[in-house]
Amino acid sequence: MKNHLFKLTSILGIALAVALVVPQRALADDDDDPPSRVARLSYAGGTVSFNPAGTDDWVSAVVNRPMTTGDKLWTDNGARAELNIGSAVIRLSSNTGFSFLNLDDRMAQVRLTEGTLNLRVRHLESDETIEIDTPNLAFSILRPGNYKIDVNEAGDSTMVTVRDGEGEVTGGGSAYTIHPRETGTFSGIDQLDADIQRFSDDDDFDRWCSNRDRRADRSQSSRYVSSDVIGYEDLDEYGGWRPVPEYGTVWFPHTTVVGWAPYRYGHWVWVSPWGWTWVDDAPWGFAPFHYGRWVTVAGVWGWVPCAPRAVVGVAYVRPVYAPALVAWVGGPHFSVGIGIGGGGGAGVAWFPLAPREVYVPSYRVSRTYVTNVNVSNTTVNNVVVNNYYNNVVVNKNVTNIRYVNQTAPNGVTATSQQNFTSAQPVGHNMLRVDRREVETAQVNATTPTVTPQQRSVLGAGEPRGARPPARFQERPVVAKTAPPPAPVSFVKQQQEIQANGGRPPAVSQMRRVPGEMVQQERSNIKMAPPAGAVSPQDARANGQGQRPNYNGNRPGQPLPNGQNNPNQNPAGNNAGRQMPDVQSNSNRPPASNNAGQPPATGQVNSNKPPAPNNAGAPQQGGQPGNPPANNGRRERSYNDRPSNARPNNGNSAPPVDPRVEQKQQQQLEQLRQRQDQERQRIEQKQIQEQQKVQQKNPDDARRSQIDQRQQQQPQQIDQRQAQQQQKAQQTNADDARRQQAAQRQQQVEQRQQQQLQQLEQKHTQEQQKLEQKQQQERQKQQDKPANKQANKPQKEKDDKPHNRG
Repeated sequence: MKNHLFKLTSILGIALAVALVVPQRALADDDDDPPSRVARLSYAGGTVSFNPAGTDDWVSAVVNRPMTTGDKLWTDNGARAELNIGSAVIRLSSNTGFSFLNLDDRMAQVRLTEGTLNLRVRHLESDETIEIDTPNLAFSILRPGNYKIDVNEAGDSTMVTVRDGEGEVTGGGSAYTIHPRETGTFSGIDQLDADIQRFSDDDDFDRWCSNRDRRADRSQSSRYVSSDVIGYEDLDEYGGWRPVPEYGTVWFPHTTVVGWAPYRYGHWVWVSPWGWTWVDDAPWGFAPFHYGRWVTVAGVWGWVPCAPRAVVGVAYVRPVYAPALVAWVGGPHFSVGIGIGGGGGAGVAWFPLAPREVYVPSYRVSRTYVTNVNVSNTTVNNVVVNNYYNNVVVNKNVTNIRYVNQTAPNGVTATSQQNFTSAQPVGHNMLRVDRREVETAQVNATTPTVTPQQRSVLGAGEPRGARPPARFQERPVVAKTAPPPAPVSFVKQQQEIQANGGRPPAVSQMRRVPGEMVQQERSNIKMAPPAGAVSPQDARANGQGQRPNYNGNRPGQPLPNGQNNPNQNPAGNNAGRQMPDVQSNSNRPPASNNAGQPPATGQVNSNKPPAPNNAGAPQQGGQPGNPPANNGRRERSYNDRPSNARPNNGNSAPPVDPRVEQKQQQQLEQLRQRQDQERQRIEQKQIQEQQKVQQKNPDDARRSQIDQRQQQQPQQIDQRQAQQQQKAQQTNADDARRQQAAQRQQQVEQRQQQQLQQLEQKHTQEQQKLEQKQQQERQKQQDKPANKQANKPQKEKDDKPHNRG
């Protein structure tokens, strides 16, 4: 009996251990999955510097570079930058220090050390958090909307503007909710002085951001591609959509390069934890190279996108970012010596995946990730993905896999291993490969085992002579959410990559690597103390635009007569801030919070230092009817000009007739359709010309058979000397004909190149003429209300009787 109980106890113990271990193993696999999104650097104007995570080097920023946790940006004087993370767009003004403390599927945590940041949140999932951390506060997004955060150069004042949406400021033991059309200025480090007012006029940076937003909102590509695909808004300007029976609506790029192919004009970089990542040169070159699939239609390359959200009967999965949706070719019998699976070949070659072909990540991921990265980017079911994964990854059987684009015209691109690892432009450093060898070459679903170098991480950016200010690196910020550990240095990453056979290490493996930069980086993060909520309405309850008769901007400040403020919250309040309908001095510096400006009752605020810019300025607080203040903006004040000569004059432009706007959109869409049809005709004509030239070329197959016979029968060379001489003469003739054919081919390509360039110039001129015409129509629409307003007073004046002496 005792033995039976002992056996039963042992079995239950083993079962319990298995039950505990198996879920932990599954969880560990899921933890190795990288984020399903990155940030795309979609615009860089002026001097914009980039610092990849784990390095100390600053290089010039390159558009289309994927950014993730630990990456930094600096925009110099007059520079601007834009980043797209899918659910939101981040834009940086000049002299702005920016970095990602964390970027994954549910968190976007930004470090803003100084400068101006504009944030457009398109949609916010229920489990998604967006947080902007500045030197004195943390700002959390509560709803989709449009936000602006401005940190002064000293780093002791942050101004938060909410055009629409809602956010919460946390810092100094207090929390403030900022509502739509409000601007809050928060000064101090350990304790915040809050001043919340109505939103004022836009500046030039705001108008630039609005124009970029309108461009994305009007994108026609959103009809055919998921709005979660980063970079879809650039497709309208650089290509056209055509219905293809087998693949649905396909996007065809407008290229002026004869023989263009995907994944050819750009370079490779190493981005952890994904590994080798493609960065395209084209301004539209992000979405089509990290989502969807490529296919040739009548000899022309087209991109098959991810399905949009609103598709009836189709379960929606948010598109998962991939570093490059390609397969790799090579093997021991490949002429360029391309190494696959550990081979030390001299070259690397690849081709784009076609629809319904499975992408297998080279980095360690879970089976769920493999399924999601495929079903969200192409039409393929779970059964196909599982079968492919078992054959290729588990059983290492790749001989029975046939790829569509492996035999497509110009489908395979090859370069040397040195160019591959040094981020050199592939289009200028291609290796020629034989098409017949390509069609029979070995294919590998994962990237070559090539260890990255320092240049692989920095990318194609040029080294910068001047680094950003030291305060950008050293200045701490306040965080509400604890960020993850800082990325380890690339030197340690490189050691782990080499130990892993040239493959990207697992995410969990890199977390266990002790990094010398971890403690230094995290010392720049100060966790916000527990905060008591302060309602913005508290300060408005003090009267009709009047400030309370005490120094109230500092929470807990007593009244001058020793009495307590009845409206004051114990946890910190907004008492004493400027009322929404009271104007403050527009010349005040951004570092001060109404510095040097006495309350409306004339009492001097002893808690604030005097502001030189406000010296001698007339006080306007407490005067009803004054327009909203400038809220301490950095923009230039125009008080020295008459009101009618100031930009915007505080008034918005008259709205444009929506019917005119709709008509202009239709005109632009019709023009693009006509241009796309014209381009399609020219491309088909060029393909026919190339086919005719290829038919006139010598028979390469016959020449190859002759060469093979010569190599297989060297002992018969002496006996057939006469025949060889004849063959040599025939070979010379073939070479001459081949040279002539190559010249004809070159002439055809040059002529086609000129045709495409002339077509682009023609299309550009047509669009410019249409835009000028539409601009004139909009100007007429805006001038009509102005003319009516100008004529109205004159008419009233004429109707009045004249006073005679």
